[in-house]
Amino acid sequence: MASAAFRAFWNSPVGPKTTHFWGPVSNSSLFISGMIDTQKPPEMISGNMTGALCVASMLLMRFAWMVQPRNYLLLACHASNETVQLYQLSRWAQYHGYLGEPTKEVTAEDE
Repeated sequence: MASAAFRAFWNSPVGPKTTHFWGPVSNSSLFISGMIDTQKPPEMISGNMTGALCVASMLLMRFAWMVQPRNYLLLACHASNETVQLYQLSRWAQYHGYLGEPTKEVTAEDE
């Protein structure tokens, strides 16, 4: 029974023998690197690159939704990345005064 289920998964159109499976697996590194970048101070964030990554993730989310069969794993991967990039973009915009008064982030040393 388990062997048949594994064989069905292995040979499915979204199984590990396809890029439909491995694309999202490799794209998860975008989200991981974005999470690591949240440790950067806001003055080190590139607004242009972060904006470009937001647009790219938005376009790739649409692709993941439109492709048949739908690739929900890829959609979740790019939605996660979009969330992280929008957070980074808001930190950059706040630092540069686009969202009101420029603020200095409070660090442990300041407290």
